[in-house]
Amino acid sequence: MKLYLSVDMEGITGLVDTTFIDSRESNYSRGQVIMTEEANSVIRTAFELGLEEVVVNDSHSKMNNLLIERLHPEAQLISGDVKPFSMVQGLDSSFSGAAFIGYHTRAARKGVLSHTMIFGVRNMLINDRPIGEMGFNAMVAGHYGVPVLLVAGDDETALEAEELIPGVTTAVVKKRISRTSALCLTPEKSSKLLKDKTEEAWSNRHQVKPLVPPENPLLTIEFNNYGQAEWAHLMPGTEIDSESPIVTYQAKDILEAYRAMLVMTELAMRTTFC
Repeated sequence: MKLYLSVDMEGITGLVDTTFIDSRESNYSRGQVIMTEEANSVIRTAFELGLEEVVVNDSHSKMNNLLIERLHPEAQLISGDVKPFSMVQGLDSSFSGAAFIGYHTRAARKGVLSHTMIFGVRNMLINDRPIGEMGFNAMVAGHYGVPVLLVAGDDETALEAEELIPGVTTAVVKKRISRTSALCLTPEKSSKLLKDKTEEAWSNRHQVKPLVPPENPLLTIEFNNYGQAEWAHLMPGTEIDSESPIVTYQAKDILEAYRAMLVMTELAMRTTFC
């Protein structure tokens, strides 16, 4: 049995602003240590439960944040970019379940450091369903028949996860005060919580169904600025709204939609402001 673990950074305990998640900022090295320890709590517990393999995907920014020298020695780490499937690189039908830790809420929703991929996205939808990183990643897992068993982050992230995935186990390592402040567990307490919640998630795994994506999904991205939409529209096959910063892409499946989203958001980041 195998566990897939996607680890983002914004939802880790104690990490409340960009000084912890930006490699150019003062608290980043501290953030790396806490992030790695939260990952280890899940990995260690998974092996104690009898899982044979844990694949960890570093899923934040340049995706080289986890400290491999401090990671559980039996884990396998996917590190660095460019990855064709970004936050869900390496996920396939061979896994018994997935866990998302360090996750955050989607753009336009309250939560610590909430956003969707880039800060230029206001809303993202699959067909008519608003989703963020968590939802999109869960749909890719669902494409392979893999259920998301555990989601960890702030309290608002837990609510979003429970709305998306009936029966999912959530671990609240901090409670939102504002977008850049929270009531946080200490790393020691968050480690204990993640151990307990990993055990709970694994014992309840048969109660959680994969989040199966729709066939031929329509991807819609609403950007904050029309210039960002113009950049995204450079991708072949997209359509742009003539009056608002909305770009759509009709995909053949969720994997194509995911890669289209990556290209569109990367292009949108080229927008400059005077």
